[in-house]
Amino acid sequence: MRLFYQSFGVSRGSRDGLYAQALRRIIQKAAASGTEITVDGLSPHRAIADQYRYLELLDTVEVTEKGLQAEKDGYDAFLVGNIFEPGVHELRELLNIPVLGLRESSIHVACLMGASFSLINVNPKFVPRIMEGVRNQGVMSRLASVETMTVERPGVFDLALRDDDARAEVVRQFTEAANRSIEKGAEVLIPAGGSLMTVLTEAGIHEVNSTPVLNGPLALVKTAELAVQIKQLTGVFTSKRMTYAPPTGKLLTDIRNAYGQHVYPGAT
Repeated sequence: MRLFYQSFGVSRGSRDGLYAQALRRIIQKAAASGTEITVDGLSPHRAIADQYRYLELLDTVEVTEKGLQAEKDGYDAFLVGNIFEPGVHELRELLNIPVLGLRESSIHVACLMGASFSLINVNPKFVPRIMEGVRNQGVMSRLASVETMTVERPGVFDLALRDDDARAEVVRQFTEAANRSIEKGAEVLIPAGGSLMTVLTEAGIHEVNSTPVLNGPLALVKTAELAVQIKQLTGVFTSKRMTYAPPTGKLLTDIRNAYGQHVYPGAT
């Protein structure tokens, strides 16, 4: 099984920097025997402030192109490792392989782990987007709260991967937010962002006051493995009816004439 993990944090620095190394350690540890995972970022000038919709739009174009190439290269699933999941819905319409996102996978796994969950994020601008995603998943009744830390990103998280004091400050703030979540009824805690998830994993934080802290990249990889195995066993995974249905017939011909023969691979 071959999975393509599309990171966004990796692209803000070197693909071999501390964040990239830490993320790869988490992902490789999560992979089952026989699962091969490629971790890649976007172009260096992308993924700067993905909470802004215009910038997300620009990132989405590159993500969809990478998804098309991944399917062409024989990958079995495409993973969008970002809490806002740019390109997930576009790629489910475009591709014939499973497409999984960090937020959806984390929340669905959290709902298996407990009756309620909270999301803990690092930027007030994130909150409306996170709430929008939860509503779209139809699990608002399971959401206990969305809490916000006060760290600046991404610099603090990069520093926390090499500096013990900076890491301790991230852990302190997360723990305070986690306790607020627990008081509001959360049974599972979801760090809302790959960088935060990675720092907490490096610090060995997997629970707060007996409440599990969900590791998002791990959940994403295991969900992707499940999706690929379901497709291998049944021949189908992503529904191509209605929401993710590709164009067909004369319309598809016209679209390919306009946009290129590579779009909607396998559609007829």
